[in-house]
This record gives sequence, C-alpha cells and structure tokens, in this order.
Amino acid sequence: MALLTSDRARFPNTPWQLVETVHRPGNAGTLETLFSLGNGHLGIRGAHWAAADADLPGSFINGFHETWDIKHAENAFGFARTGQRILYIPDANNFTVIIDGETLSLHESTVLDYRRSVDFATGVYECQITWHCRSGATVTTTERRAVGFESRGALGISLQVAADQNISADVTSSVINRQDQQVDDHSSHDPRRAGRHAGRVLLPVRLEGGDGSLRLAWEAAESEQRLGMAVDHWTSAGVQPFDTLVDQDDSSVRYVLAVGPHEPFVLEKSVSYAVGQAVEDLADAAAAALLPVGEIFAESEAYFRDYWTTSDIIVSGQSELQQAIRWNLFQLAQATARADVAGIPAKGVSGSGYDGHYFWDQEVYLLPYLSYTNPASARQVLEFRHALLPEAQIRAKELSVDGALFPWRTINGLESSAYYAAGTAQFHIAAAIAFATNRYIWASGDEEFQKTMGSELLIETARMWASLGFFGKDGQFHIHGVTGPDEYTAVVNDNLYTNVMARFNLRAAAALDHPEITDTERQLWEQAANRMHLTYDEDLQVHSQDNDFMTLEPWDWSTPRSKYPLLLNFHPLVIYRHQVLKQADTVLAMFLQWQDFTAEEKRRAFDFYDPITTGDSTLSACVQGIMAAEVGYGRAALEHFTHALYIDLDDTHGNTIDGVHIASAGGVWSSLVSGFAGLRDQGAVPYFDPRLPADWDGLEFHLLLQGRLLHVELEPDAIRLSIRKGAPLKVDVRGELFTVGSDPVRVQLDPVPAPEPTVFPSGPPTASIPVVRASA
Repeated sequence: MALLTSDRARFPNTPWQLVETVHRPGNAGTLETLFSLGNGHLGIRGAHWAAADADLPGSFINGFHETWDIKHAENAFGFARTGQRILYIPDANNFTVIIDGETLSLHESTVLDYRRSVDFATGVYECQITWHCRSGATVTTTERRAVGFESRGALGISLQVAADQNISADVTSSVINRQDQQVDDHSSHDPRRAGRHAGRVLLPVRLEGGDGSLRLAWEAAESEQRLGMAVDHWTSAGVQPFDTLVDQDDSSVRYVLAVGPHEPFVLEKSVSYAVGQAVEDLADAAAAALLPVGEIFAESEAYFRDYWTTSDIIVSGQSELQQAIRWNLFQLAQATARADVAGIPAKGVSGSGYDGHYFWDQEVYLLPYLSYTNPASARQVLEFRHALLPEAQIRAKELSVDGALFPWRTINGLESSAYYAAGTAQFHIAAAIAFATNRYIWASGDEEFQKTMGSELLIETARMWASLGFFGKDGQFHIHGVTGPDEYTAVVNDNLYTNVMARFNLRAAAALDHPEITDTERQLWEQAANRMHLTYDEDLQVHSQDNDFMTLEPWDWSTPRSKYPLLLNFHPLVIYRHQVLKQADTVLAMFLQWQDFTAEEKRRAFDFYDPITTGDSTLSACVQGIMAAEVGYGRAALEHFTHALYIDLDDTHGNTIDGVHIASAGGVWSSLVSGFAGLRDQGAVPYFDPRLPADWDGLEFHLLLQGRLLHVELEPDAIRLSIRKGAPLKVDVRGELFTVGSDPVRVQLDPVPAPEPTVFPSGPPTASIPVVRASA
C-alpha cells in the first residue's frame, strides 16, 4: 500500500515541506528516511528523539567505514578480498524527557497534538508534540534540527519544553554509539541492505566530559579511521547540568529543573564531527569547529535559499507532483552538497543501505544533475574517481587487462563485490566514468580538467576496453564475459549496452590531443570503435541485449506479484536462463548514445523490452519514462515518471527504511530535463525536443551550461529559452538552430503524434507499468 499518496490527511500536500500531522505505529523506519537531513558529508536520520519511538535511528559520515576480509566458501583468483561498510557514527539525536515522573514517548504517553515537518526551503526538521501528562499538565515539546553547510561537520539541535502549569522536568541529552549496539536492521536475506559486524568496531580513543560538554573520539578497529566528536549544551534558563556522564557507548548530560507556565525550557545542543587518521586529536579538531546552534540553522537556510534560486523545477498545474519533485531535488542536495572530493553513496547519507558503497549510479544518474546545477561538485566526484586510478590499475592487472578497471562497488577504492557475476563482470562502470567525464567537460567547458585528470580517465578506461575485447573472425570487435546494467542476465557476450558505451569511450579517448597516446594506440581505438559488434535480430528487427538473449526462454508472467523482486525469490541461475529484465539495458544505451540510433530503432527496442522489464531495480522507471517520452508514448512516459517520483515517498520497493534511493532521485531530475524537456547533450550544441505531458500547463528550470545560466520554460505548444547570466548560446530545437541571449526566444512546437506500438510474438505485456504499480 502506498504510504504518502494513500493518506493525504496524515501527509498533506504542501509544496515546500514534507509534513506528518498524525503519528501512527508502523512505517517508523521508512519515515526516518523520508525526514532525514544531510549535506553530502554528514547525515542524520529523521528519528524521534525518544528511544522508544525510533526504529532504525542513526547518523553517518560519507566514507567513514570499517573493513574486513571477505571469506569465500570457494575462493578463486581475483575474487574481491576486502569488504567495506559505512559505519553508524555516535548519534547525538537522543533525549529522555521525564515530566513529573512520567517518561514521555509516543508509544506510551497521551498525545493531544502532533506535527513534524522537514522544510525544503530551509533544510530544517521540526517536530512539535503536545502531551497530556498523567500529572494533569499539558506539555509541548518542540525539537528542531539542521546540519551545517559551510561547516559540513556541524549539527545543531534544539529542544524546547513548555507547560501550562508548574512541572518538574528531568531532561537527559545523550550521545549513543549505535554501531556497537545490538539492533534489528532488517538485513536478513536481502542483499540490498546493510550487514553488521560481529565484533566491536568503534574503539574509544578519548572519553572526556564535564559541565555539559563532551569531547569524544573513536577508532575503527580494522580500517583505523578515526572519528572525533565535540558536543556543547546551552540552556535558556542558565541551568547547570545535574550531571555529565561519559562512556564509550552512551554519554549523557542531564538537567533537572522546575518549568513554569510562562517560562519554556530551551536546550540547545551543538555537535561537531571530524574524521581522519591517527595523527591528530580529532576531538579537539571537532571542538574547534563548534558553532552556536543558531549559526548552524542560518547556514542551512542560506544554502537552500541559494540552491532553489537555480535548482528548482516548477511544474505548472500539478500541485500533487510539485511537492514530490521538490522532495527529490531536496534529497539530491542533501546527498551531494558538501561531499567534496568523495563519492556519493547509493543511499547518500540517509541510511546504511548497500553498505554506503559508491557504484556506477553516481556517474550515470547523479552526475547529469550535478553537471548542470553544481558543476564544481561534479568535478569533485570525478576527482575522487581519478584519485582511485592507482588501485584501478592494479585491479586491471589482476583481471589481465590494460589501463584501469574501477571497482563495481567500493568506498576505499578496492573491489567489495563478493559476487563477481553481478559485480566485477559489470565492466561498463569504466564507460560510465568516461561518459560522466566527457559530459562534465562538455557542460562546463573546464579545459584544465580536460587536459589533466579528464584525459587520464578517458585514456586509462579506453586501454581497458581495447585489451578486454578482441577482433573476431568476422572482423568485428567483440567484448565477451560481461554483465550489463540488467543484472537478471549475467556474464554474457556482446552485451549491447556495454559495447555501445565502450565504443563511445574509445572514440572519446581517440579524439584527444594528448602526448601519451601513440598513433598505433589511437588507430587501435578507432578501429575497435568502428568495428564494434552490436547484435541485431533480423527476424524481430530489434537490437538484442546480447548475443544469446533472443534465444532464452520467456519468463512466466503468471508469476504472482508476491514473488517480486525476483532476486529475493529465485536462484540467480533460474533468472539468468529466462528472457526477463531487472532494469533498462538496451533502452538505456539508446538514451545515453542518442545520436547512434534511429527513431525507428529506439521505438522498436522500447516496444520489445519495456513489457519484459520488471522494474525490480529503482534505476529503471526513470529511464523507461525518458525513452517512452522520446518515442512518443506520452501516457507511458508519465506513468513511469510518476512511479520513479514516488519510489521512496510511497516505499514502492519496500526498502526505503535503508535510505533514500539517490540515483532514482537523480533519475527524476533527468526525467524532467531530458524526458519531458527533451534535452540531449554532448553534440555540437545543446539539443531540445520537448514532450510536455498533455495535462501539464508548463515546466520551468535552469541549467548551468558552458558558463551560462540558461532558463528553460515549456508551454503546451512552445519552448521559451533565455540566458540569465553569460554570453549568448546556440541551441538546437528539433533541428532548427537558434542563438539565445538575454531576450527570450520562443519556439512554436507542433504536437508529437503517438506511434502505433509494435506487437511482438512474446506474449501479453503483463509485466508492464500498471501491473507493477498496482503491486506496490
């Protein structure tokens, strides 16, 4: 059952906030994800402050992790050896409030009024609860939280306690080491969810406290990363702490006082984190960065005020969708804003899902958003990948290829995927990095990056492809033994997506003017690209996902919906021998390399693959929607987009508890900009071929593009373009070239006729969108 959209009384439709007006048991962990805060470096889940009311509370720092030796039941050469997992850092969002002897909790106390919200415009979380205490007093607690942005390790929390009569208040503020607590994190039998460590992970290095202040530090047992934490408290009443206790797992500051009816008690908790190696006192480093809580709130408000000025996307006449669009854009900012030179975890810093690893998601699904809204951050993600080149070059040698082979999933640069068929075999991550590099250079015009790190990334990945593939007897270049984006088909020959993206990678590298490239090497890359084998089924007149895909047995589409996702209910070998997709594969290749395929080829591919795509991956719906829009299926495009939009808000995949699906949120941005506005890039000039949904009155957004700020407005029958900052820009709209300056250029658009879908002899499309959505 849908969460948000099925109960609008509880979750009202407000364009700039996510609001909950009634507390109900159940879904607490999912809501902790939806109400989380973050800045790309530091994240805190949206749990309630009382321990009894939290399900999977926690805080995270991007890249702060533990390692362990992967134990394979049957080992083999080149298998991943070092596991990595993001850690729960000691969590400051913990309070115990006792009023006249009664411990307040949603679980046991009487609640008269309840409202919590996260404000997209300011980045502030607020939860206000009015309680009817057993003593007869009516008490209102208000908690507010925000993370810093200029000060990316800062967290500010305020708790106010107000009463209608004199009360005795006993308030304890705690810091809890959740990493070494025994908790149910819902991880059993689901590879998408984070695991736990058997032994103690965070070893205390410094434990000091007094007079309401805490100075704490820990070291991860195996990775030896260190975390310092400083906490200061301030009270409105000037009350001194009753006691300050320090422990490796639970440190606390306690206040005991009388509260009058006109004198609310306010407790402010300023928190600062610092991470590093064992060469400095990180508790002191964290203490030096402590800020007044008000300044942390001001930092958050200032950041989002600037962010929305150029990053908002407005859909006219669709208030129901607008809130969800802004929530997704808000999550993108929270996952990336201050990550700096680091990767972007699959769940951002909102949860521990996928162990906090970095995948290809960041290059294909997040870097488009960053390249056009925050190019400096896009560059930093690519700088992080570049910093991993030494490890990638070592990994390439292990797999007997040249150049660099980046890990499928990692935190520290080492391969962490123990299942090679759906991990290391996904060589296409190399092309994803090359593609993101090329897009960033094209979108930003960053010549310095192109000449240095960008060229190195393109060259090293091209060398990998040239050595991985081979020229066959047919004279074509083949790439065998790989897995494409669709993980329901593994270790195949000539996966179309892989070959198409490798071809792009080779051509991009061959086009470089770089002294390290020899004439012989350039010729090899050009020949490999020009002779790249793309499997095509002549009978069906469709590009085949790989050499054998069209020979597989069709999936039994009478399989009950309770058996989806298939990866949790069928052995991989059962899935591999059937014609069924987890996510878009060939269709994704045709979106990313849009100039390489005809409109007819794209339409027939969509018609063939869309019905047999389960959507078991959250990365799929956005891509399916973008291509549905391009080929002219307006209704299917909107259905796919809506599914992607509410993946987390409605918890349609049942694992939002583990964190926001950040790549899907990036896909929502691409759905709007590349799907409905029809932006295609990396050509001679920016290209637009809009497909505004019939029921929408308009679509409006900005792009940072080649040193300009381009404003785009779609109307039902026109597109309006103008430069808000920078020099004029040439833009192609449906094949007609325009020079866009500060004065708006309005281009009339003819309606796009809907084509007649191709019906293939593979049975009824019972895996299509309506069935998937009905099961959510």
